[in-house]
Amino acid sequence: MQSLALFFLVTVAIGGIGWVFVYPILSGERRVERRKASAARSVPTARGEPRGGGKPRRDQIEETLKELDARHKATRRLPLAVRISQAGLTWSKQQFFLTAAGLGVAGFLLFLFTGAGGLPALGVGFAAGCGLPFWILSLLKKRREALFLKGFPDAVDIIVRGIKSGLPLMDCLKVIATDAPEPVRNEFRAIVESQTIGVPLGEACLKLYERMPVPEANFFGIVIFIQQKAGGNLSEALGNLSRVLRDRKRMQAKIQSMSMEAKASGAIIASLPIVVMMLVYFTSPDYISLLWKQPMGHLLLAGSAVWMSIGVMVMRKMINFDF
Repeated sequence: MQSLALFFLVTVAIGGIGWVFVYPILSGERRVERRKASAARSVPTARGEPRGGGKPRRDQIEETLKELDARHKATRRLPLAVRISQAGLTWSKQQFFLTAAGLGVAGFLLFLFTGAGGLPALGVGFAAGCGLPFWILSLLKKRREALFLKGFPDAVDIIVRGIKSGLPLMDCLKVIATDAPEPVRNEFRAIVESQTIGVPLGEACLKLYERMPVPEANFFGIVIFIQQKAGGNLSEALGNLSRVLRDRKRMQAKIQSMSMEAKASGAIIASLPIVVMMLVYFTSPDYISLLWKQPMGHLLLAGSAVWMSIGVMVMRKMINFDF
């Protein structure tokens, strides 16, 4: 029984490390993040230039888009402070590292006191200290982005209706910063505060993508930036943007409903070997106990775990639609 517990703890530790460090590379999440980062970056406005510049509006928009595209190619890894802010936390880097160290020490001591041995406890402590905090940070970031996307189309509609009724754009943003649900309210409050201290409105809206790295925020920042630089009918542009956002949301819901059958099938297939092994253990323990009593059984269990992990990753990649 002690060998079984030791093997289980080592497997959990190795699986945790692989999930944190290897899975993002195999699943393409890091490649997607780099692609998203290269799709939108804040662009400083050209100060001192006349608004019209004597050029046609179409030429100004084309130059602006070329400038944006040139800036987008300068990608870099986001600092930890920015990632913490994207997750909606107010922690400093020191607090984050102290929390990570505390989780690592707690995981190490917990598995050490259970008699698992020093090496498995060290692996669990390393996974808990170096992998678990960043996984939680990513989870909080995705949840905050989902809440933002839920209320963002309504915020854009408020701006459209306010502009059509004669309100200035800044007043519309202040209404959203006061009455919108979180985290939309907090993000628009940051835009209003940035403009108050002298940051141009177009640049302040572009910085929304740094705090909320979703394509919808990028679209909004580009629309405001181009309108502030080249002029045009802002209510019509934002109305089109609102329609695009709602269409994307509708398409995402449709994709999720169509992929639920594949996700359920993948979950059943992935859990079936574990369930069968447990049933066989409860009905005929001597028949299956050779897997953790014999060295060859250990090798077979390790190989089965590796192949099952590969199968789960492949199935997840096949049903993980990104648009």
